Amino acid sequence: MDAHPDENLKAEVIVHEEDVRAKKIIRKVLWKLDTRVLPVLALLFLCSFLDRTNVGNAKILGLEKDLGITNGQYANSLCIFYAFYIASELPSNLVLKRISPRVWLPTLTVLWGIVGMSLGFVRNEADFLAVRALLGLTEGGLLPGMVLYLSSMYTRGELALRIGLFYTTASLSGAFGGLLARGLSAIPTTSTVDASWRWIMIIEGLLTSVIGALAYLVLPNSVATASFLSQEEKEVAQSRLQQSHTATLPLSAGPPDPERFKWSEVARGLKSPQLWLSGTAYFAILAALYSFGLFLPTIVVQLGYTANKAQLMSVPPYAVAAVITVVIAYISDRLKLRGVVMLFSLPVAIIGYAAISQLPDSNPNAKYGMVFLMATGLYGSVPPVLVWISNNSAGHYKRATTTAAQLAIANCGGFVTAFIYPNSEKPSYRKSHEIVLGLLCYAWLAVLLNVFYCAKVNRDKARGKYDRYAGLGDDREPAFKMVL
Repeated sequence: MDAHPDENLKAEVIVHEEDVRAKKIIRKVLWKLDTRVLPVLALLFLCSFLDRTNVGNAKILGLEKDLGITNGQYANSLCIFYAFYIASELPSNLVLKRISPRVWLPTLTVLWGIVGMSLGFVRNEADFLAVRALLGLTEGGLLPGMVLYLSSMYTRGELALRIGLFYTTASLSGAFGGLLARGLSAIPTTSTVDASWRWIMIIEGLLTSVIGALAYLVLPNSVATASFLSQEEKEVAQSRLQQSHTATLPLSAGPPDPERFKWSEVARGLKSPQLWLSGTAYFAILAALYSFGLFLPTIVVQLGYTANKAQLMSVPPYAVAAVITVVIAYISDRLKLRGVVMLFSLPVAIIGYAAISQLPDSNPNAKYGMVFLMATGLYGSVPPVLVWISNNSAGHYKRATTTAAQLAIANCGGFVTAFIYPNSEKPSYRKSHEIVLGLLCYAWLAVLLNVFYCAKVNRDKARGKYDRYAGLGDDREPAFKMVL
């Protein structure tokens, strides 16, 4: 016998009310995560980029002369930094879960802040190289750890915007770093601190350590243990994550975690074609981005500005890039597309490098204008590529592996950075810009190939070729669709 129409109507009303209530709870959860977690990570990442690029500002204030090092030795210091930085990324991500994000991420920050302060007291090349090595070792685990951490807080479709929001601090760090360097360079020298560039290292290192210590007091380990979420909000947040990842996510409270560490998951992550396509594309982007951050002050000086004026003139490109980065990240989440969005953002940087490599030295204003295209295209492409491999990896340890390994591959771009912009290429840096142009063209091609590969996997799943993996609870599940 059919239900009475009034009863059907009541059932529909109840379902509607429950749906409205669930949406309100989700909005509350996202608002709390966005206001309690993201600002802390943004500060940590700001410190990371400040400590990584402050040598660029120190370089034009006399670092090489005071330490008695050549441009080649300066380049060697960058190589040493990135070697230790890269070596620490994967191990750091694999221990993140055991030590807990709340302890591990702030600890790394405090340690590299202390090491960063030490740069203000080095006296020779040996001291400088040793401290740069320690800085890379302590700093390398932060970004892969933050991406992995956020993937356990937000669904796949929400991650790019959040990564974009805190990654804007990378571009803002260039602006903030330039202003801060300008101010610190005016501090009078003392018998202990005998050069203005040393104050940049000391103050920024101290600031980093303080922020790292404060982060421990604020960051939760997971949505399951976040004190700012109610019990109902915790349950909704965990349910959303499980549905998003189509995998059993590790919980910090409740039943024991069913997922155990397996080397086979690490191997599965390292064998992924997506890892190598997106990783090498990101490698090319970071080679450009790091060289941009490290050598922009030098480039601006060569356009006719004094060292102090160059610090200020490096601010506008970063500020514009920060806004564009958030816009692109929002579009990427809205469309649920990563590589496809990059196929449109990367050409902006490609055009900028193509133009600046051909412009004559007699036209510095046009060159400075191209810097804006270079910055927006580079920074705007990072959030989509940074979350792409995380979006398409399910199972904690595979995601931990691919997230860290992609960054390890990408940060090898730091080695290229060390040699792309030598002093011998001044003032035009034509060959340097052409090298970066070639790298970015490769990045565009690798992204295109990865889009095709992900589309093929989705077609194969639709045709039943992955049915034998049903029930495994990872990215091989037939229901788990790859993000293009």
